Amino acid sequence: MTAATLETRKNRTALLAFGGALAMLGLGYAAVPLYELFCQVTGFGGTTQRATESQAALAERLGASAGGKTVSIRFDGTTAGDVPWSFRPEQVTDTVTIGQRDMAIYIAKNNSDETITGTATFNVEPEQAGAYFNKIQCFCFTEQVLEPGQEVRMPVLYFVDPAALDDPNMEGVEQITLSYTFHRALESAE
Repeated sequence: MTAATLETRKNRTALLAFGGALAMLGLGYAAVPLYELFCQVTGFGGTTQRATESQAALAERLGASAGGKTVSIRFDGTTAGDVPWSFRPEQVTDTVTIGQRDMAIYIAKNNSDETITGTATFNVEPEQAGAYFNKIQCFCFTEQVLEPGQEVRMPVLYFVDPAALDDPNMEGVEQITLSYTFHRALESAE
């Protein structure tokens, strides 16, 4: 093997190793948004769906033809350890007709002497219900800023998609839990 051939092989190996490292770095950065997109599209892990008013109206029409089947919704609210807020649902449970819009109210109060910006993460249990739990309006879509001592009422407008009635995995599901956890927003945590 000549010195030129050996040098060419070394350069090719170095280039391939560098390219592989760049590809892994790119995949690492893309993994989180791709996973979030996957969860939102499939409802994986109890991730809920976002719906428009027109989608809610269609679900209402479809739900009316489903015979008025109901499901119990349980509401839960917690805060991360670094958020000095009180956060709870106004009503712990509600019975809703599948396909019908309903509204839940959560109450948050900043118990500290500083302004805090928070963001809510959410989950639905059982996991398979996430694909059918649709939120039209939610405080979780935006950051919430609470002044010291401020208390706010935050609505969630939602419906359960009538397609849940056709899913064998949803058979026997009589209660769905909608759970929120408030965290400090990144700029507020610094």
